[in-house]
Amino acid sequence: MQASESIEKAQQLRKTVREGYGRIAQGAVQSCCGSQCADSAEGLSQALGYGQQELAELPEGADMGLSCGNPVAMALLNAGDIVVDLGSGGGFDAFIAARKVGPEGRVIGVDMTPEMIEKARSNVVSYRKSSGYDNVEFRLGEIEHLPLPDASVDVVLSNCVINLSPDKPQVWRDIARVLKSGGRVAVSDIAVLKPLPPDLLADVESLLGCVAGAVSPQATRQMAEEAGLAELSLESNTAYIDAMESWQDPVLARIASKLPPGSKMSDFVSSLSVTAFKP
Repeated sequence: MQASESIEKAQQLRKTVREGYGRIAQGAVQSCCGSQCADSAEGLSQALGYGQQELAELPEGADMGLSCGNPVAMALLNAGDIVVDLGSGGGFDAFIAARKVGPEGRVIGVDMTPEMIEKARSNVVSYRKSSGYDNVEFRLGEIEHLPLPDASVDVVLSNCVINLSPDKPQVWRDIARVLKSGGRVAVSDIAVLKPLPPDLLADVESLLGCVAGAVSPQATRQMAEEAGLAELSLESNTAYIDAMESWQDPVLARIASKLPPGSKMSDFVSSLSVTAFKP
């Protein structure tokens, strides 16, 4: 593929994802990776290890059920940390992290979808009122080119987003760029365990469902290491995927219909938890 074709394909993919998640933000459609597949957003979040108190303190609508893990818990945040949340959506992880880093810390959510940024920003006022903190903001931008200076953050979070990027190596390079020396990464994502059927890879709905854009754990490790990150820990969890199949969601049903007979989604994909440090 020529460079111009590759760039055009990446731009089209970003447009597809931006438009799809814009509709999700506006409530026009429902997507997997989340609450619309489960009984409720809160039920999914509790299953992923988020505490009832954390969820109760969230602004209304911040938990859209777009998670596939709990990067906030993995990050072991400290008071005063500067945090960036990649693909922050409605602000779910950003608001939870902001309470943990306290008034001396700061959380910056970055999302390329204007409707998501609008949704998150609309909740900042209620967050400030309930927490007493003015320590969270949301910026429009792409996770491949974060609107942040070099070596400016202590922690990078991301929840079920990197798989959607058409240039994952650049995402990991920019993660390393914005991290301070000794900074840390906590990412939850979807990973491919073995090659997906070709027609599933071409399905836009499965892309927005966080399946078609995923890569293997080995590929994720390689990209993170080549970006300069160290002490990588990767943990797959197929139980999350098995649970998804019981949610009777139409997008999941469409994905399952494209799998080989006798197989299940967890044969092909897994939830992946990734932690790493910048030397």
